[in-house]
Amino acid sequence: MVSESLQKKIAVINDMSGFGRCSLAVSLPVISKLKVQCCPVPTAIFSNHTGYDHYFFDDYTEKMPEYIRNWKLLGLRFSGIYSGFLGSEEQIGIVEDFIREFRTEQTLVIIDPVMGDHGRAYVTFTPELCGSMKRLVQYADILTPNLTEACILTDTPYKDKWRKKEIREMAEKLVEMGPSRVVITGIVQGGYIANYVCDGKEGDHFLRTIHVGTQRCGTGDLFASIIAADAVNGVDFAVSVKKASNFVKKCIEKSMELKIPVTDGVAFEEILDMLK
Repeated sequence: MVSESLQKKIAVINDMSGFGRCSLAVSLPVISKLKVQCCPVPTAIFSNHTGYDHYFFDDYTEKMPEYIRNWKLLGLRFSGIYSGFLGSEEQIGIVEDFIREFRTEQTLVIIDPVMGDHGRAYVTFTPELCGSMKRLVQYADILTPNLTEACILTDTPYKDKWRKKEIREMAEKLVEMGPSRVVITGIVQGGYIANYVCDGKEGDHFLRTIHVGTQRCGTGDLFASIIAADAVNGVDFAVSVKKASNFVKKCIEKSMELKIPVTDGVAFEEILDMLK
């Protein structure tokens, strides 16, 4: 049995990509910078993310139950459980079991339902897999879908232009699925990028930042990692969303300044000291 400490811990269930700044390679330093222990549960190992021409891939699905079983034997408990990209229905089932086993009344569950972007589901996401993700959403306290993923989860046809009322209705449908706090990210509004924040305690509203550069790998992981760490640290949800949005924007600007290739993600290391 592991002795309890006052430091908070988040179990982060995601893949590990050696190059490209995404998934666990982002969550580990970002969550740690916010003074929370980041405890990875790897779902797969990649040499680099799949946006490159070639990559090494090792599926960790079969190893996950034994990995998790040893955490059970240690009696670990977590302030937060955060799941990111999941590549199969079996992995989603493992995450469900993990939440049921490790969740306490003090544990917050943050789910980033990584399924698609730009109006399309990723090629790996079959209708069956999307259905399983909908089932997983019921366990979330906080849900962080982008606009495409919000459409998939609510069976809403995707389009380029949205009225605020339509976004609000979609967020309400997501709340009805289980989470008490939802942020729909990546809503283009002219020269701005908006996030719609739906919080049962504090109300609902849009938060906007000026749109800079182009979309880069790992920005969703960066955003959700800040949200997860802030949540267990008791930071107000809207304040956290605004902080995460601004930090992602600054990371994109720094990456453009340094001429970092889009495939290489964002150079968050350069300004990580600014994150508090």
